[in-house]
This record gives sequence, C-alpha cells and structure tokens, in this order.
Amino acid sequence: MDASICEISAKSRGQVYSGIGGQAVLEGMMMRNGQKYSVGVRKADGTIEVMEDTYISMTDKYPICKAPFIRGIFSFVDSMILGTRCLNYSASFIEDDPEDADKEPGKFEKWLNDTFGEKLESVISGIVMVFSCVLAIGLFVLLPAWVASFIKPYLPHESLLGLIEGIIRVVIFVVYIKLVSRTPDIMRTFQYHGAEHKCINCVEHGLPLTVENVAASSKEHKRCGTSFIVYVMLISILLFMVIRFDNIWLKLASRLVLIPVIAGISYEVLRIVGTYDNALTRILFIPGMWMQGLTTKEPDNSEIEVAIAAVEKVFDWRKFEKDTFGIEFDE
Repeated sequence: MDASICEISAKSRGQVYSGIGGQAVLEGMMMRNGQKYSVGVRKADGTIEVMEDTYISMTDKYPICKAPFIRGIFSFVDSMILGTRCLNYSASFIEDDPEDADKEPGKFEKWLNDTFGEKLESVISGIVMVFSCVLAIGLFVLLPAWVASFIKPYLPHESLLGLIEGIIRVVIFVVYIKLVSRTPDIMRTFQYHGAEHKCINCVEHGLPLTVENVAASSKEHKRCGTSFIVYVMLISILLFMVIRFDNIWLKLASRLVLIPVIAGISYEVLRIVGTYDNALTRILFIPGMWMQGLTTKEPDNSEIEVAIAAVEKVFDWRKFEKDTFGIEFDE
C-alpha cells in the first residue's frame, strides 16, 4: 500500500494498543515486547548494533504480583532492573579516552576488582540503582514535605498544605529536568526518547514503520514513564490533602510509607489511559503530555533509524498491522 494513502487513512483510525514499550539509553534505545527485549545503539563508526535478549519480570514469575494496585510496584522494580542492564550495555560502546587506558588502576579500583571479580559490574549497578532511588526519594518526596512545613503557619486552611507540597514537588522536578537537559548527552537521550514514542505511535496508528512516517508521528505517548511520574505527583497531592500530621517526623514517615500505595494507584491510572482511547483518558493524558514536552525532543533521522532497528528486532509490526488494521505491507 502506498505510504501517503496509509497516512491519510490513519487519521480516521484510532490508536490501538500494541503491547510494546521502550526506554532511551546512551546513543540508542531499548524496546521490549513481552519477555523479549532489544537494545539498539549507534556506534562511534556510524553503524547500528542491535542485541536481543529475554527478561522474565516478577509479574510473570509470580502471579500474585499481577494483582491490581500492587503490580505497579513490581513493574517499577522490573523497569529499574532492566533499564540499568540496558544502560550498562549501551555504555559499553562509549569509547574510553586512550590516555586513561594507559593509566595504572588506583588502590581502590584494585581492591574492587580483587573483592568482586566478575561480579563487579553487577555490584556497581546495584549501588547506583539504590543511590538513585534514595536521591529521588530525598529530592522529590522528603524535601518538598520539609519545605512546606515552614509555610504551614501562613496558610488559612491546613488542607492546603498538601497542595503547596505538591506544587513544590512539581517545581523541583521541572527545574531538575531543565538543568540536566542542558548537557549534550542528556539532550540526545531525550531525542531517542522521542524516537521511541514516535515508533510506537506510528505502528499503533496503522502506518508502515519507515523513517518518514516515524518522523511525522507524535513524540508524546500515553504509556510513557514520564506520565507515571506526573500521576504520582498529582495523586500524592490529593492524598496528602486528606492525610495530615502535625509532627514533622510523622509527616516525613508517612510520605515514605505511602510511596507504594501512590505508585500502585498511579500505575493503574497509567494502564487505563494507555489502553483506552476515549474522552476521559484523553483528558487524563493532558498533564502527562505537558510533562513529556520536557523529557522528549524531536529526533533526527539517524536516531529514528536506530529506534526502528530496535523495534524490528523484537516486534513483527507487519503482522500487527495486518491483524489489527487489515493492511498488508511489502517487505
């Protein structure tokens, strides 16, 4: 079928859930379809390297983890584990400085190598993941609650404290994203993030997966992890407007204890918004779409090519188009 005809006919079709998802990595992207995942990376010589592997999530291993309102917690942990693994893979293609290769490892490096051996990379990844979680909790959960406590005496009603805390949390997140996006590496990662969304949107709207069609597709997607973060912040505002403590330590403790609850509710909202297309889900998607304007950027054609290669490694989009839209495309 002619691509231009497909593009016109796609406007009359809604978006159909494909079940695929992904994540931007260093100079590339990860694409996941069920238990299969791939990582496509643009190497320094300009070629594209694509690996394929499997990852069995906790929700697949243990059926209880699929229960509503708790599956979001385990899905988040799975995404952290798999995401770290894919980031490490993509980082392996970054060329080291030749001068660093000639240097003798320091005493600390030697101790790490002698102590952990082949497990060193896994140990470092685990430490980085734990440190990242602790930093995120401190910066986006505890800090806003602590700052808001100083504003409490000036509020006409105590329930407004949860709203103020939520606003502070959003401001910190936006400022953080704005600052990190100034670095070239993060900017390119945001471009690959946009390429990932564009590929999925292209397929789910019944278009052939070509560079031209992907480039013309939207860089915002309903199932994005950025939207999940937005729902976490919005739901926490509503929850903490009702749950209040006068003691600052009890307040901070409640923020930590309720993280799984908020994450579970947010995941269910994300599933509904990402699976169904109606007036309500389109309204619920608006905050996530605004925030994705910060974490996704327009990719160039070379980045789109990497994204397409990663998609085609684990997802038969031609079969999906035929089964879903009744359209056949040539190889």
